[in-house]
Order: sequence, then structure tokens, then C-alpha cells
Amino acid sequence: MSVLKIDGEYGEGGGQIIRTAITLSCITKTPIEINNIRKKRKVPGLRAQHLTSIKLLSKICNAEVEGLKIGSTSVKFVPKNVESCSLDANVGTAGSISLILQVLIPAVSIVRKSLKLSLVGGTDVSWSPTSNYTKYVLSEAYSRLGINFSMNIRKRGYYPRGGGMVDIEVFPSKKITSIHLFQRKTNKVKLICSFSKISKDRIRDVVTKTKEQLEKRGFVVNSELQEENAIDKGSSMLLFSIDSNSIISSDGLLDHKTGNFTENTLNDFMVCNLGVDNHLADMLVLPSSLSKEITVFRVQKITKHLETNLYVTSKITGCKYGIERLDDGYEVRIVGNSYSSI
Repeated sequence: MSVLKIDGEYGEGGGQIIRTAITLSCITKTPIEINNIRKKRKVPGLRAQHLTSIKLLSKICNAEVEGLKIGSTSVKFVPKNVESCSLDANVGTAGSISLILQVLIPAVSIVRKSLKLSLVGGTDVSWSPTSNYTKYVLSEAYSRLGINFSMNIRKRGYYPRGGGMVDIEVFPSKKITSIHLFQRKTNKVKLICSFSKISKDRIRDVVTKTKEQLEKRGFVVNSELQEENAIDKGSSMLLFSIDSNSIISSDGLLDHKTGNFTENTLNDFMVCNLGVDNHLADMLVLPSSLSKEITVFRVQKITKHLETNLYVTSKITGCKYGIERLDDGYEVRIVGNSYSSI
């Protein structure tokens, strides 16, 4: 048995390389071994969120796994056939539900299977897309690529205890298609703010100020406040605009010390006028690498996450990619390598 070895230190050297590698391993039935996992992080090795992702995926594709424990810096993953199934899981911490779903949704849908999943963990936590981002933004991007899922956020889960509850249903893909996203054309923005155990007046004040700044830049804003019960107090904000030529978004958490949302949440959204935002760009790579057609999108910068995903997908799938420098950003082209067995 030939095992493809992946260096976990490449690119951003964190969890992204794990998620992408095991997802593609499952889809393409390629045995892999990931070494040097999060080696340069303050706390190296697998964390609870990574552990849950690999455990769930191993159940779905009946994989043989070695090195599956907290702190492990090496994992061997040997997948078999993916099966449609229903699962329940608890991360046990405020580990990110959204990052776990980045593994499971494409792995199941692309091989034309289905999944019903109830997951407990963190819905809105640091260094991760919020659950609203997954529900509204990632679902839009994935649907254009031929991947569809539904998401019901039953309960919010913030740091440190998590306890958020999410139900997911993933549907079999009929075909992975290409997308072309070049330039934002719309001035319409959706603002969604979820919060728990924080004064509604305080949240409304922050949202009002955000709307005013957006409107000064010519945006038309439709805002929605969602007061939802959670174990710990917290709040998240999502801004997004969608048209036929772009999917642009930005999200962030409320900083309890300053009383404001992450500083870059608003600025990142307002200055991005290309086809996709910097965070979404890396999420498009994996499905695009398995399409028969050419995907093209424009983005402001080549992040470490995007660089990592381009590297890993080309290594496992054999897809080709190119990057062209533009006056205001970059154009990324991905020539997929569709597997006849998928």
C-alpha cells in the first residue's frame, strides 16, 4: 500500500492542512500520513476539534487511523468506502463546529452520499468562521460548486464552555461545477448579529454604528438581531453581499473589553470589491480541484490558508493552478482533475 506523506508544517502550518488532507484522502481514497502537525504552535499537535473531525470522517469512510489522540503530531489515515449515515457528536469543548463541517460536508457530498449530523461544540469562537458564516456564505458558495447542505443552529456556543448545538443535513452532489467570481456589483448588504447574555441596547448601538458607516460608503443595509440563549455570554456579527459575480463577507466576535466587534470585521468588508473575500478563497479550492472545468476567482491577497490549500490539493488530486498579479489583487485559476471513481 502506497501512503502519501504530507508535511504538516507547510504554509500556515496549522489545522487547515489537516482538514484539507483528510477530506481529500477520503474523497480520492488516497492513504495519507501527516507529520509535524501544528509543530510550531504554542500547543502543538491535534486539538479536540481536529480529533472530532478525523473521528467522524473515519466513521463515514470506515478508515483505519493511527495517531488519533490529543497532542499527536503524526496521523496516518487509510480510507475505504464512504457510506450514507446519521451521526451524533460532542466536541467536548468550544472547538469550532464550522471547521469540522469544512471536513465533513465536501467529503460526503462530493462522493454522492448523504449525512445527517447533530453536533455539539462552539458555534462562534476565535480563529474560526462563525456558524452564520457557514450557514449563509459557505452554503451559497458550495451550492454554486454543486454541494448542498442545510443547517439549523439550535443553540449558540461561545468560549470557554461551548455547548452550541447544530443540526446538519448533507445532500449528494450531482456534479462538481466550476465558478467564475470577478467583481462585486451589488451595494446591498445583509448584517446578522447574534448575541446571548448581553444588553440588547448595547448590541443595537454597535449595530447602528456599523450600519451608519456602511451607508456612508453607499451600501444599502438590511440588519437582523438574533437574541439566543447560550451557556456563556457572547456575540457575533456577519456582513455579506451576494450577486452573480461575487460572494463577499466578513465576520467577527464581540470583544468584551472594548465593547466592539473585531476591528477588521467592517474594514475587511468595505475594502473588498473583487470576486471573493480572503477567507472564502481558500474554501473554494478543494471542490474546484475536483471539477472537470476551470474555476477562476479574484481575491485581494494570497493568504497562508489559500497557499496551503492550493499546495495540498495539487499534491493529492493532481489539479493545476496559476496565480496572476492584478492592480488591485490576484486572479486564481484552478484546473480540476475529476476522478472517474467519484
